[in-house]
Amino acid sequence: MRRLLLWMAGNSWLRVRIPRLWFARRAVRRFMPGDDAESALRAGSQFQIEGIGTLYTRLGENLTRIEDADAVAAHYRTVLDRIRDRRLDGEISVKLSQLGFDLDVERTFEHASALAAQAAEHGKSFWIDMEGSAYAEATISFYERMKAAHPNTAICLQAYLMRTASDIQRLLPLKPEIRLVKGAYAEPASIAYQTRHDIDANYLALCVAMLEAVRAGGRVRIALGTHDVRLIAQVAQHAAALGLPKMAFEIQMLYGIRSDQQRRLNREGFRVGVLIAYGEAWYPWYMRRLAERPANVLFALRQVFG
Repeated sequence: MRRLLLWMAGNSWLRVRIPRLWFARRAVRRFMPGDDAESALRAGSQFQIEGIGTLYTRLGENLTRIEDADAVAAHYRTVLDRIRDRRLDGEISVKLSQLGFDLDVERTFEHASALAAQAAEHGKSFWIDMEGSAYAEATISFYERMKAAHPNTAICLQAYLMRTASDIQRLLPLKPEIRLVKGAYAEPASIAYQTRHDIDANYLALCVAMLEAVRAGGRVRIALGTHDVRLIAQVAQHAAALGLPKMAFEIQMLYGIRSDQQRRLNREGFRVGVLIAYGEAWYPWYMRRLAERPANVLFALRQVFG
């Protein structure tokens, strides 16, 4: 099922046609409050009431015109203004390819720097999303450059990539902010763990390495980008064994997935954030979300048939 869903995510013929189908648009509403930023911000206001923070990401990647990257950067500047005006505990999370990374790295750096500086004015972080493995080294190098200029820059890393353990050690001296996800792209066995058991084991080992760095006096913002509550509980047990408080890490889940667990963890004293995606370019993102946890297919069907 996972392999099929990832293949569907990358199929250009399906990418054009499936979003036109009424039942597909209805199904995606489980994971998105709407197509526009206003819908996302309204949803964020509701989480704010419950003491849950939010992250916002506009869907889309791999632009072909640098003018489109300029428009994306302008859009995110407006979103940051609206987060400030509404006094939301919110941050933005952006793919570098949305900002023109494939076309002009220096222009991408200018856009990212402006967004990070604007976020810093309000004490917030600017998150860089990770994309497929072909972007891994370039993204981490870009993050190192951004971190030197803008200490509030944060990055997403993927536990299924074998390189991630060394990437974390490489970044620890920078006092990084790291969201660790399992990974949702189709990657070969030569560079990525393939089974759930191996991915989960590496995820836990990576979290323990970061927690041990915190115990040793290092500054690491650790965000668990997973809906696997069993794995979250294991990380919490390790943190407690190291004498660290619940606030030593945070949990970042997607909008619409395991909402009951988001609220339970928040009540139990963990720091919880919800990543709210929006935008019309939702198809590949949506299929990768289903692939991350194929049980979500059942929930999507329930959404369609009500």
